[in-house]
Amino acid sequence: MLLSVVVPCMNEEASIPMLVERLIAATDAWRGDTEIVLVDDGSTDDTWSAICAQCAEHSAIRGLKLSMNRGHQVALTAGLMAAKGERIFMLDADLQDPPELLSDMMAMMDRGYDVVYGRRSERKGESWFKKVTAHGFYRVLNRLSDVPIPNDTGDFRLVTRRALDAVLQMPERARFIRGMFAWAGFRQIGIEYIRDPRVAGETKYPLSKMIRFAFDAMASFSIKPLQIATRMAFLTLIVAALMGVYVFGSLILYNTVAGWASTVLIISFFSGIQLLTLGIMGEYLGRLYVEAKGRPLFFVDEQAGDAVEPVVEKIANHQ
Repeated sequence: MLLSVVVPCMNEEASIPMLVERLIAATDAWRGDTEIVLVDDGSTDDTWSAICAQCAEHSAIRGLKLSMNRGHQVALTAGLMAAKGERIFMLDADLQDPPELLSDMMAMMDRGYDVVYGRRSERKGESWFKKVTAHGFYRVLNRLSDVPIPNDTGDFRLVTRRALDAVLQMPERARFIRGMFAWAGFRQIGIEYIRDPRVAGETKYPLSKMIRFAFDAMASFSIKPLQIATRMAFLTLIVAALMGVYVFGSLILYNTVAGWASTVLIISFFSGIQLLTLGIMGEYLGRLYVEAKGRPLFFVDEQAGDAVEPVVEKIANHQ
Protein backbone atom coordinates (compact mmCIF):
# COMPACT_ATOMS: atom_id res chain seq x y z
CA MET A 1 0.00 0.00 0.00
CA LEU A 2 1.57 3.28 -1.13
CA LEU A 3 -0.83 5.84 0.33
CA SER A 4 -3.13 6.02 3.34
CA VAL A 5 -5.51 8.94 3.87
CA VAL A 6 -6.59 9.43 7.48
CA VAL A 7 -9.59 11.60 8.38
CA PRO A 8 -11.03 12.00 11.92
CA CYS A 9 -14.76 12.72 11.84
CA MET A 10 -17.01 14.11 14.57
CA ASN A 11 -20.64 14.90 13.66
CA GLU A 12 -19.70 15.34 10.00
CA GLU A 13 -22.67 13.52 8.45
CA ALA A 14 -23.28 16.29 5.93
CA SER A 15 -19.62 16.51 4.91
CA ILE A 16 -18.88 12.81 4.30
CA PRO A 17 -20.24 12.46 0.70
CA MET A 18 -18.37 15.53 -0.58
CA LEU A 19 -15.27 14.56 1.41
CA VAL A 20 -15.14 11.11 -0.19
CA GLU A 21 -15.85 12.50 -3.65
CA ARG A 22 -12.94 14.93 -3.46
CA LEU A 23 -10.60 12.38 -1.88
CA ILE A 24 -11.34 9.82 -4.59
CA ALA A 25 -10.57 12.46 -7.23
CA ALA A 26 -7.41 13.65 -5.44
CA THR A 27 -6.03 10.10 -5.11
CA ASP A 28 -7.00 8.97 -8.62
CA ALA A 29 -3.35 8.94 -9.76
CA TRP A 30 -2.66 6.23 -7.16
CA ARG A 31 -5.88 4.27 -7.65
CA GLY A 32 -5.58 0.68 -6.48
CA ASP A 33 -2.70 1.55 -4.18
CA THR A 34 -4.60 3.85 -1.81
CA GLU A 35 -6.77 3.43 1.28
CA ILE A 36 -8.96 6.05 2.94
CA VAL A 37 -9.44 5.59 6.69
CA LEU A 38 -12.40 7.49 8.19
CA VAL A 39 -12.51 7.53 12.00
CA ASP A 40 -15.82 8.26 13.72
CA ASP A 41 -14.96 9.91 17.02
CA GLY A 42 -18.14 9.04 18.91
CA SER A 43 -20.46 11.12 16.73
CA THR A 44 -24.02 11.74 17.92
CA ASP A 45 -25.49 12.12 14.42
CA ASP A 46 -25.48 9.65 11.48
CA THR A 47 -21.80 10.07 10.66
CA TRP A 48 -21.13 6.34 11.10
CA SER A 49 -24.01 5.42 8.77
CA ALA A 50 -22.61 7.81 6.18
CA ILE A 51 -19.16 6.22 6.53
CA CYS A 52 -20.60 2.71 6.16
CA ALA A 53 -22.49 3.78 3.04
CA GLN A 54 -19.26 5.06 1.47
CA CYS A 55 -17.43 1.85 2.46
CA ALA A 56 -20.07 -0.16 0.62
CA GLU A 57 -19.68 2.02 -2.47
CA HIS A 58 -15.87 2.33 -2.55
CA SER A 59 -13.54 -0.58 -1.79
CA ALA A 60 -10.69 1.79 -0.91
CA ILE A 61 -12.54 3.19 2.11
CA ARG A 62 -12.26 1.77 5.64
CA GLY A 63 -14.15 2.97 8.67
CA LEU A 64 -13.32 2.87 12.37
CA LYS A 65 -15.84 3.80 15.03
CA LEU A 66 -14.45 4.62 18.47
CA SER A 67 -16.40 3.45 21.52
CA MET A 68 -16.91 7.08 22.63
CA ASN A 69 -15.70 10.57 21.89
CA ARG A 70 -11.98 10.84 22.71
CA GLY A 71 -11.12 14.12 21.01
CA HIS A 72 -9.69 15.05 17.65
CA GLN A 73 -6.07 14.19 18.42
CA VAL A 74 -6.85 10.72 19.75
CA ALA A 75 -9.19 10.00 16.83
CA LEU A 76 -6.44 11.04 14.45
CA THR A 77 -4.03 8.77 16.33
CA ALA A 78 -6.45 5.84 15.91
CA GLY A 79 -6.49 6.37 12.17
CA LEU A 80 -2.72 6.71 11.98
CA MET A 81 -2.25 3.47 13.88
CA ALA A 82 -4.62 1.68 11.52
CA ALA A 83 -3.01 3.09 8.36
CA LYS A 84 -0.98 0.64 6.27
CA GLY A 85 0.50 2.96 3.63
CA GLU A 86 4.11 3.96 3.10
CA ARG A 87 2.92 7.56 2.90
CA ILE A 88 0.17 8.91 5.12
CA PHE A 89 -1.97 11.94 4.28
CA MET A 90 -3.90 13.68 7.10
CA LEU A 91 -6.73 16.17 6.88
CA ASP A 92 -10.00 17.09 8.60
CA ALA A 93 -13.45 16.14 7.38
CA ASP A 94 -14.66 19.75 7.08
CA LEU A 95 -12.62 20.22 3.86
CA GLN A 96 -11.13 23.51 5.01
CA ASP A 97 -7.81 21.95 4.01
CA PRO A 98 -7.94 21.12 0.27
CA PRO A 99 -7.23 17.44 -0.54
CA GLU A 100 -6.27 18.57 -4.05
CA LEU A 101 -2.95 19.73 -2.58
CA LEU A 102 -1.95 16.08 -2.22
CA SER A 103 -0.30 15.89 -5.65
CA ASP A 104 1.99 18.82 -4.82
CA MET A 105 2.84 17.28 -1.45
CA MET A 106 3.63 13.94 -3.10
CA ALA A 107 5.94 15.71 -5.57
CA MET A 108 7.79 17.42 -2.72
CA MET A 109 8.11 14.15 -0.85
CA ASP A 110 9.60 12.59 -3.97
CA ARG A 111 12.47 15.05 -3.46
CA GLY A 112 13.38 13.33 -0.17
CA TYR A 113 11.26 15.01 2.51
CA ASP A 114 9.71 12.97 5.30
CA VAL A 115 7.08 15.54 6.33
CA VAL A 116 5.30 17.99 4.05
CA TYR A 117 2.96 20.17 6.09
CA GLY A 118 0.44 22.77 4.97
CA ARG A 119 0.96 26.34 6.16
CA ARG A 120 -2.11 28.60 6.10
CA SER A 121 -1.42 31.85 4.26
CA GLU A 122 -5.06 32.94 4.56
CA ARG A 123 -8.04 31.74 6.59
CA LYS A 124 -11.38 32.29 4.87
CA GLY A 125 -14.72 32.15 6.65
CA GLU A 126 -13.27 32.62 10.14
CA SER A 127 -13.98 35.41 12.58
CA TRP A 128 -11.38 38.06 13.41
CA PHE A 129 -11.24 36.66 16.94
CA LYS A 130 -10.35 33.17 15.68
CA LYS A 131 -7.70 34.58 13.33
CA VAL A 132 -6.11 36.76 16.02
CA THR A 133 -6.08 34.03 18.68
CA ALA A 134 -4.75 31.43 16.24
CA HIS A 135 -1.98 33.80 15.14
CA GLY A 136 -1.05 34.53 18.74
CA PHE A 137 -1.26 30.89 19.80
CA TYR A 138 1.51 29.70 17.49
CA ARG A 139 3.80 32.60 18.36
CA VAL A 140 3.37 32.14 22.10
CA LEU A 141 3.72 28.38 21.76
CA ASN A 142 7.02 28.75 19.93
CA ARG A 143 8.31 31.14 22.58
CA LEU A 144 7.48 28.62 25.30
CA SER A 145 8.20 25.36 23.48
CA ASP A 146 11.54 23.58 23.68
CA VAL A 147 11.01 22.42 20.08
CA PRO A 148 10.34 24.86 17.19
CA ILE A 149 6.88 24.20 15.78
CA PRO A 150 6.02 25.75 12.39
CA ASN A 151 3.66 28.73 12.65
CA ASP A 152 0.14 28.63 11.20
CA THR A 153 0.12 24.88 10.65
CA GLY A 154 -2.37 22.21 11.67
CA ASP A 155 -2.46 18.47 11.22
CA PHE A 156 -2.88 18.82 7.44
CA ARG A 157 0.25 17.05 6.20
CA LEU A 158 1.79 14.15 4.31
CA VAL A 159 4.33 12.02 6.17
CA THR A 160 6.47 9.00 5.42
CA ARG A 161 6.13 5.69 7.22
CA ARG A 162 9.36 6.16 9.17
CA ALA A 163 8.22 9.60 10.43
CA LEU A 164 4.87 8.15 11.47
CA ASP A 165 6.45 5.15 13.20
CA ALA A 166 8.61 7.55 15.21
CA VAL A 167 5.54 9.51 16.36
CA LEU A 168 3.59 6.35 17.21
CA GLN A 169 6.36 5.39 19.63
CA MET A 170 5.39 8.39 21.77
CA PRO A 171 2.90 7.07 24.35
CA GLU A 172 1.63 10.31 25.92
CA ARG A 173 -2.13 10.75 26.46
CA ALA A 174 -2.29 14.55 26.00
CA ARG A 175 -1.45 14.38 22.32
CA PHE A 176 -0.43 17.31 20.13
CA ILE A 177 0.23 15.61 16.80
CA ARG A 178 1.76 18.53 14.92
CA GLY A 179 4.18 19.14 17.80
CA MET A 180 5.05 15.45 17.99
CA PHE A 181 6.04 15.41 14.31
CA ALA A 182 8.13 18.54 14.87
CA TRP A 183 9.85 16.86 17.84
CA ALA A 184 10.51 13.67 15.81
CA GLY A 185 12.64 15.64 13.36
CA PHE A 186 13.57 14.24 9.91
CA ARG A 187 13.45 16.39 6.77
CA GLN A 188 10.43 18.68 6.83
CA ILE A 189 9.12 21.40 4.54
CA GLY A 190 5.98 23.53 4.38
CA ILE A 191 3.69 24.39 1.51
CA GLU A 192 1.42 27.43 1.69
CA TYR A 193 -2.28 27.29 0.89
CA ILE A 194 -5.49 29.23 1.45
CA ARG A 195 -7.77 27.65 4.03
CA ASP A 196 -11.38 27.53 2.87
CA PRO A 197 -14.56 27.86 4.96
CA ARG A 198 -16.26 24.69 6.22
CA VAL A 199 -18.34 22.95 3.58
CA ALA A 200 -21.03 22.03 6.15
CA GLY A 201 -21.72 21.83 9.87
CA GLU A 202 -20.20 23.79 12.74
CA THR A 203 -16.74 24.00 14.21
CA LYS A 204 -15.87 21.38 16.82
CA TYR A 205 -13.47 23.73 18.60
CA PRO A 206 -15.33 26.33 20.68
CA LEU A 207 -13.36 28.73 22.85
CA SER A 208 -13.21 26.38 25.86
CA LYS A 209 -11.72 23.55 23.78
CA MET A 210 -9.28 25.94 22.10
CA ILE A 211 -7.97 27.05 25.49
CA ARG A 212 -7.67 23.45 26.70
CA PHE A 213 -5.90 22.45 23.49
CA ALA A 214 -3.52 25.39 23.77
CA PHE A 215 -2.49 24.48 27.31
CA ASP A 216 -2.12 20.80 26.36
CA ALA A 217 0.23 21.86 23.58
CA MET A 218 2.32 24.04 25.89
CA ALA A 219 2.45 21.49 28.70
CA SER A 220 3.39 18.70 26.29
CA PHE A 221 6.41 20.45 24.84
CA SER A 222 7.71 22.79 27.49
CA ILE A 223 8.38 23.18 31.20
CA LYS A 224 8.65 26.93 30.82
CA PRO A 225 5.28 27.58 32.53
CA LEU A 226 6.79 25.97 35.64
CA GLN A 227 9.90 28.09 35.25
CA ILE A 228 7.75 31.21 34.90
CA ALA A 229 5.87 30.24 38.07
CA THR A 230 9.19 29.89 39.90
CA ARG A 231 10.33 33.33 38.74
CA MET A 232 7.04 34.83 39.82
CA ALA A 233 7.47 33.24 43.25
CA PHE A 234 10.93 34.84 43.55
CA LEU A 235 9.46 38.17 42.45
CA THR A 236 6.85 38.00 45.19
CA LEU A 237 9.57 37.25 47.74
CA ILE A 238 11.46 40.36 46.65
CA VAL A 239 8.29 42.47 46.88
CA ALA A 240 7.54 40.98 50.30
CA ALA A 241 11.06 41.81 51.50
CA LEU A 242 10.71 45.40 50.33
CA MET A 243 7.32 45.65 52.02
CA GLY A 244 8.89 44.29 55.22
CA VAL A 245 11.56 46.99 55.15
CA TYR A 246 8.88 49.61 54.63
CA VAL A 247 6.72 48.30 57.51
CA PHE A 248 9.59 48.12 59.99
CA GLY A 249 10.80 51.54 58.93
CA SER A 250 7.34 52.96 59.52
CA LEU A 251 7.21 51.38 62.99
CA ILE A 252 10.58 52.86 63.95
CA LEU A 253 9.63 56.32 62.71
CA TYR A 254 6.11 56.08 64.19
CA ASN A 255 4.76 56.79 60.76
CA THR A 256 2.21 54.02 60.58
CA VAL A 257 -0.99 54.64 58.61
CA ALA A 258 -4.02 52.47 59.29
CA GLY A 259 -5.80 51.31 56.18
CA TRP A 260 -7.51 48.11 55.15
CA ALA A 261 -7.39 48.78 51.40
CA SER A 262 -3.63 48.40 51.09
CA THR A 263 -3.71 45.28 53.27
CA VAL A 264 -6.40 43.65 51.17
CA LEU A 265 -4.55 44.57 47.98
CA ILE A 266 -1.30 43.03 49.16
CA ILE A 267 -3.02 39.85 50.40
CA SER A 268 -4.92 39.51 47.12
CA PHE A 269 -1.73 39.97 45.10
CA PHE A 270 0.23 37.31 46.96
CA SER A 271 -2.74 34.94 47.05
CA GLY A 272 -3.22 35.27 43.30
CA ILE A 273 0.43 34.48 42.62
CA GLN A 274 0.31 31.47 44.94
CA LEU A 275 -2.87 30.10 43.39
CA LEU A 276 -1.51 30.60 39.87
CA THR A 277 1.69 28.75 40.77
CA LEU A 278 -0.28 25.91 42.39
CA GLY A 279 -2.55 25.74 39.36
CA ILE A 280 0.36 25.37 36.94
CA MET A 281 1.96 22.72 39.13
CA GLY A 282 -1.39 20.96 39.39
CA GLU A 283 -1.76 20.80 35.60
CA TYR A 284 1.60 19.07 35.26
CA LEU A 285 0.89 16.80 38.22
CA GLY A 286 -2.47 15.84 36.73
CA ARG A 287 -0.77 14.85 33.48
CA LEU A 288 1.66 12.66 35.40
CA TYR A 289 -1.29 10.99 37.12
CA VAL A 290 -3.04 10.29 33.81
CA GLU A 291 0.15 8.97 32.22
CA ALA A 292 0.93 6.76 35.24
CA LYS A 293 -2.39 4.90 34.90
CA GLY A 294 -1.29 3.65 31.48
CA ARG A 295 -4.80 3.15 30.09
CA PRO A 296 -5.29 2.62 26.35
CA LEU A 297 -5.97 5.79 24.40
CA PHE A 298 -9.23 4.44 22.97
CA PHE A 299 -11.26 1.37 22.06
CA VAL A 300 -12.75 0.55 18.66
CA ASP A 301 -16.45 -0.25 18.66
CA GLU A 302 -16.98 -1.19 15.00
CA GLN A 303 -15.14 -1.44 11.72
CA ALA A 304 -16.34 -1.14 8.15
CA GLY A 305 -14.71 -1.85 4.82
CA ASP A 306 -11.98 -4.29 3.86
CA ALA A 307 -9.81 -4.81 6.97
CA VAL A 308 -6.75 -6.86 6.04
CA GLU A 309 -5.62 -7.37 9.63
CA PRO A 310 -7.26 -7.36 13.08
CA VAL A 311 -6.47 -3.72 13.80
CA VAL A 312 -8.86 -3.57 16.76
CA GLU A 313 -6.56 -5.57 19.01
CA LYS A 314 -3.44 -3.83 17.76
CA ILE A 315 -4.57 -0.27 18.37
CA ALA A 316 -6.75 -0.74 21.43
CA ASN A 317 -3.89 -2.24 23.39
CA HIS A 318 -1.35 0.37 22.35
CA GLN A 319 0.49 1.84 25.32
